[in-house]
This record gives sequence, C-alpha cells and structure tokens, in this order.
Amino acid sequence: MTDEERPQPHWRRCAGPWAVPVLVAVLLAQLAFAMVTTAVQQTPTIDEPVYVGAGVDYLREHRLRLNPEHPPLGKLVIGVGVALAGPRVDASFEGGQSAWGRHLLYESGNDPWRLMLWARLPVMALTLLCGLVVFAFARELAGRAGGLAALALYAFSPDVVAHGSLATLDAPAAGFVLTSVWLLWRARRRPRLYLPLAGLALGAALATRASTLPAVPVLLGLAALSTAARVRGRRAAVRAAAGAVVVAVSAVAVVWAAYLVVDPRLRGAAGPPPPGVPGLKGALVDLLPFPEAYRDGMRLQFGLERHPWQGFLFGRLYTGSLWYYLPAALLVKTPLGALVLWAAGSAAVLAVRRLRPAAPYLLLPAAVLLASAMAGSRNFGTRYALFLPMFLAVAAGCVLAARVRWAPAVTLALVAFVAVSSVRTYPYYLPYANEAFGGPARTRLLLHDSAVDWGQDLGRLADRLRERYPGERVWLVYKGSGVPSHYGIEAADPRSVPAREVRGLLVVSDSAAAKATGRLAALIDSSRPVDDVGHSITVYRR
Repeated sequence: MTDEERPQPHWRRCAGPWAVPVLVAVLLAQLAFAMVTTAVQQTPTIDEPVYVGAGVDYLREHRLRLNPEHPPLGKLVIGVGVALAGPRVDASFEGGQSAWGRHLLYESGNDPWRLMLWARLPVMALTLLCGLVVFAFARELAGRAGGLAALALYAFSPDVVAHGSLATLDAPAAGFVLTSVWLLWRARRRPRLYLPLAGLALGAALATRASTLPAVPVLLGLAALSTAARVRGRRAAVRAAAGAVVVAVSAVAVVWAAYLVVDPRLRGAAGPPPPGVPGLKGALVDLLPFPEAYRDGMRLQFGLERHPWQGFLFGRLYTGSLWYYLPAALLVKTPLGALVLWAAGSAAVLAVRRLRPAAPYLLLPAAVLLASAMAGSRNFGTRYALFLPMFLAVAAGCVLAARVRWAPAVTLALVAFVAVSSVRTYPYYLPYANEAFGGPARTRLLLHDSAVDWGQDLGRLADRLRERYPGERVWLVYKGSGVPSHYGIEAADPRSVPAREVRGLLVVSDSAAAKATGRLAALIDSSRPVDDVGHSITVYRR
C-alpha cells in the first residue's frame, strides 16, 4: 500500500499539500541554524586543523603527504570550503600534519575564525542533505508522518548537530553509508538506476573513512537481495551476483578517483613504510582492490589500534578499551525520548509484516558497524557511532506504521521531549548529556575527549577571562589544537613550576582533568572550582 492509499489522519486531510514540505524546511532550517551558530562560536577541535591542512595541501600541492591514515575524500570536501575563503598559504612550510594545520590557521596571516567556518560549511551542507535522506527513507517505509518524526529526531540529535558542524570526517562517512542503504532499498524496484548510485555512495563512505569497511559485505549482500527481490530460481542467483558486482565496482571506482584527484601519480606518503599487519587482518588488507596508499592508511590505523590508549568512563580512568564503552556513552549522550523511539521503532520494523523486508537494510548495517566500533581500542566518544542517530531515526519513524491508536500521540510527545532537551543544551552540543545523567554540566564526570571537551571552547575562555578576571595570573592546562596566545590568553603551564608558585587562576580542560595524575591531580585537588566555560573547561582558584 502506498503512502497515498493509506487512511489519512485528520491533520493530513485538513492541511494543504504545502504542509509537509514546509515542516521539512522548518526542521532543516532549525538544524542549519543550530550548526552554523554553534560553529561560529567554537575554536578548532583537536582533529580539525589536521583535516583542514591536509585538504588545502591536497588541492594545492597534489600530494598525499599529510594524514595518510585516512582516505582523502572528506578532506577534499573540507579543502574546497577552505579554498573558497582564499587563504594565505606558506608553501615552504614542511612540518608535520598537526604543525602544518596550526601554521595555516595561526601563523600564515589568516583569520582562524573565518577559515574554520568555511572549512565547516561543506560538512554542514552534507549533514543537511543527509537529513533529506532520513526523511525520504522513513517516508517510504511509514508515510509522511513517519518521515517527519524521523527527520525531527535527526535534526534535534545533539550528536548530529555537534559533529555535523565540525570539519571532521565522522558525519560525512555515516551519511554516505545511510545514503547507500537507502538507494539499495529503492533498487528493489529500479535496480538499474539505483544500484550504481548506491555503489557511488558506498565508495564515498569508503573514500572518507576506512572504518566503514565492515559495512561492505552487508551492503553487497543487500545489493544482491535487492536485485533478486522480484525473480526466482537460477535467474535470481545470477541477478543477485550481478547486482553485488555493480555496487562493488562503482564503490571501488570512487575510491580510486578520490586518490587520483589528489595525486594522479599516486606517490603516497613520504617517510618510513607503515608497520606490517600480522595474521588475517594483514592478508585482508593486502587483498583490497584499492590504491596502495589506502592500504597503507589501514596499516597505520591497525598500528594505532595496538596503542595502549587511556579511557575515561563514569569517573574511572583506565588503559586499554572497554567493550561496553560505546553503549554506555550512547546511553549518556542520546536524548531519552530518542532512546525510547529507537527501541520502539526497531521493534516495529521487526514486528510489522510489511516493514520486515526493511529490517536487514535498517538494522543490520548499523549493528555491524556498532560491533566493529565496540571492538576498537579508542574509547573517545560517540562520534565513532554517529551512524546510529541516522539509521535509528529512520527506524523510529516506523513506529507510526504500527497502527496502534496511541502511537501518534506518544511519538509526538517523545519527539517534543527530544526537541526540548536539545534546545536546552544549545549551543553546547559536544558536552550534551541527557537528563537522567544530569545534563551537560555533569558530562565531564562521566566521559572525556570528543564527548565533552575537544578543545572547542578556547575562544569562550578568552572572553570569560577578559570579562570576569582581568589582570589575574592564569595557569593553563589546555587539551586542544588552538593556540591560546592568539586569542589573548597569556598563561603558563602549572606543571612546569613548583606547586607553591601556582597562585591565581588554574584553568584546566575537562579532558585533561579527567585523566589527571601526579602533580596536576594534586593541584586540582587543592584548588577551588569557581567557574565553568562551555561545560568543557573548569576555572579553579588557588
């Protein structure tokens, strides 16, 4: 039964044909407003200068020297935004990727506020386009009301707003995966049109982040399922194989194209070769039909996986990784109404007969990517599972297809609860925590890094010090990529002098405080907290 053939609720019968497009525009405008106004207030996060610098280097020098551990497409997109700003570039600088990013932003005569906004705008545009995919996917499954509910959950998701407004790779990669799955779903009716497009979207995801690779077998299986959906027997098997091949070839072509755009000679990164990867992982990397630079990037990533990273969860500092870190972090950082609708929507997809064909498309890719992310060694925040607010928003919209009398009213109430929770945290989306965990003011006691403090509030700190603490001595432990002196912050490192000399204001990034040991921990314990900046930096008085 099509959307038009289903019984229409009273509000749809009364509203004109313009109502749904207007609501879609309003929700996307809200998302755009939240992202832009957040972006203009935030200084560079830890990863952003690397991606900005690499994108500029790719476009100007056509070499793969910087940030080889990630594929180039997302950085090319970011680089296009930076190029439109017309930055001054010192081509003679030969430092590493972090130093080059800081040099471009702070030492080349550029305005870092303006440059970062232009770098972030392409990612915001992709995030808005992904919102249209969320709406379209949910509408096809659950009607226009389901599409609107899904889009509202997506548009008010604090994680989507937070990472969709940064010049990073997480939001684009997740959005490309969702787009590929949606196109595979549509390929059930028109495989010749949608299978190649699904392959291009999958290739874009792979050319943005290699962490999307675990989804490839699932999506190729879905391609086979979509192609064979309307035929039987031996012909179905042949068509299924052909469909998977079309998607695979299209995806591989996009990855090669991304590397060739940067460097037609595919020279790769200079320096020593990446470490070897033993066992089955190494064999699989060697078999990938991608440029050697892509495989080298994966080897670097596997090398980073062997590093003993420190994590912080619910007040516990630990070395290594916890398999349950991401589910726990998602419980903290997902609005309570969204958690309920995610669960109810997933149940509806499995329970409602006409929705069951969509279950492998909606739930299986998200489950595989989540399992892969949980197996990783870096417990640094929910950005590694940013695909969940996208896929499960679509699933949540399917609650309205269950034909339960109370479903529309309850769904509307839960969506409104999500919206209120999201608006209340504005503009501090990165440190968001839901009401059950005390809100964003308490996130620093539960999580660290990109879940709370990613260096985004250096500019706010500068304003706070000027307004409330003029002329006071400042001691600073800042975890981020910004340059404090550029924003007028004159401070010394309290760990470089005896504790008795540290008098005045002790300013500590909450990620640094969460992992504090030794001298820094003693300084914090003997100081009195007097101020909070953006829920990511704490000001103490000594």
